[in-house]
Amino acid sequence: MEKKITRRAFTGSVLAAPTLIGTQAWAQSTTQDALDSAVLKDIDAENIADPNSGTVKRNASSFRSKDWRPYFSNLKNHVVLVDTRSRALHYWSEDGNTYRLFPTSVPESDDLTRLGRTSIIRKRIGPDWRPTANMLKRNPDWPKYIPAGPENPLGTHALYLTWQYYRIHGTHDTRKIGRRSSNGCIGLFNEHIAQLFDLTKVGTQVLLI
Repeated sequence: MEKKITRRAFTGSVLAAPTLIGTQAWAQSTTQDALDSAVLKDIDAENIADPNSGTVKRNASSFRSKDWRPYFSNLKNHVVLVDTRSRALHYWSEDGNTYRLFPTSVPESDDLTRLGRTSIIRKRIGPDWRPTANMLKRNPDWPKYIPAGPENPLGTHALYLTWQYYRIHGTHDTRKIGRRSSNGCIGLFNEHIAQLFDLTKVGTQVLLI
């Protein structure tokens, strides 16, 4: 008998993570201290060179505040930095007075990860979702379309980038945040993407490292 997949079953299979992390634990992890872990990493010298010394710095924590200057020449239209290694998104306002730091999900493999400079070209509340042809090829049982709502993988808000199919968006499955769990996009808690949605605009600079 052919197995029929429902939208609800599909959403669970797309969003489910290997290990369950409690909501309370993740609520606590949104504080700076709780999310700070000692994970040493090297980042491309072009992105992390100290503007004063010209030397390459190391970030000794996986979730720590940053300065925008090593990554952007200006703050025009606001800026967003996504660090795929630390799984964190940094936002600075155009006047430099507002800074936000959010935990994220990142692509589950290197071949799905795109790095470099882009910008926000569209903003949408209640986004719908269509898997790409490659996604459907890998997962033929997936539905071809999911409307806005609690079963949508894009959550409550989406920021569309100049790169086709790449977005910064929310998720209804909080287990995804802090993990390599997406098909290429950057995911945030719904409450965080709502904040970022209000802070950014079409034209906001975005850099993924």
